[in-house]
Amino acid sequence: MNTLKRTLLASALALLSLPVMADSAHPKIGFSIDDLRLERWSRDRDYFVAAAEKLDAKVFVQSADANEQKQISQIENLISRGVDVIVIVPFNATVLTNAVAEAKKAGIKVVSYDRLILNADIDAYISFDNEKVGEMQANGVLKAASKGNYFLLGGAPTDNNAKILREGQMKALQPAIDRGDIKIVGQQWVKEWNPTEALSIVENALTRNNNKIDGIVASNDATAGGAIQALAAQKLAGKVPISGQDADLAAVKRVIDGTQTMTVYKPLKLIATEAAKLSVQLVRNDEKPKFDSQSDNGMKKVDTMLLTPTLLTKDNIDLLEKDGFYTKAQIDGQ
Repeated sequence: MNTLKRTLLASALALLSLPVMADSAHPKIGFSIDDLRLERWSRDRDYFVAAAEKLDAKVFVQSADANEQKQISQIENLISRGVDVIVIVPFNATVLTNAVAEAKKAGIKVVSYDRLILNADIDAYISFDNEKVGEMQANGVLKAASKGNYFLLGGAPTDNNAKILREGQMKALQPAIDRGDIKIVGQQWVKEWNPTEALSIVENALTRNNNKIDGIVASNDATAGGAIQALAAQKLAGKVPISGQDADLAAVKRVIDGTQTMTVYKPLKLIATEAAKLSVQLVRNDEKPKFDSQSDNGMKKVDTMLLTPTLLTKDNIDLLEKDGFYTKAQIDGQ
């Protein structure tokens, strides 16, 4: 190979290794979602894509189907497609350090959506105030059963939000524990927030405690659904207060029926729209995002935007219809 060819080849290779320049007029956004098989995330996707397209951005959506290796591969695929920003709902918040590093090396911004990615050089984090959600859950159950035996049904151990929720729950419960009003007779995390596993866990808890459980702090609506199945088998559904979050349609119907005490409504259109706006702002760099705090993810203090959730009971469930989250026909089951 002569000197000219070698020089041209070296120049070409150097260009290939350079980060792709962002297209600020029409940003390309990769959206890597934990599991689109869950109602919650399909709603986020639809709202996010609609908001991004209004800002002249193109979104490439990937679903990891609750598989950490699949999510890593999909993030690598989005990097190779030359997106300008990757928004990630992590399945496992602890395993994305290298994938995020590869994205940053390629000049791609990374936004952690709803769940904080740990030990990684992410650019921003947007979520609802999950500690506040945990407090709302515990207070909702305490209001219905101020004394007795409590069981804590946690979320996925791989989800950092599950731990933040527990911190909020304990903040509300600890004074009642210290007074001797309530006693925690068991607590368990639920893999992948799986309702079938939650059912099994609560069945065992009821057996161990001779059905003497007076309140269940469940960390989301899916786990609450499994727990309520276990309670129903013992003719206890509606008698044992139980919390949730996400305002899943099935849970909303349970709240109306009285088998679930409360849920926490997180306006998904709000978080999705704000996340799309934030992603485009990071690429265009023409307007500073309105961060309100920082979150320590183990590697750095991440600029954070925390949104306010709403506690829902039978008394204000009509808010979902007013917000256009569900129609009256959906809530009524028509």
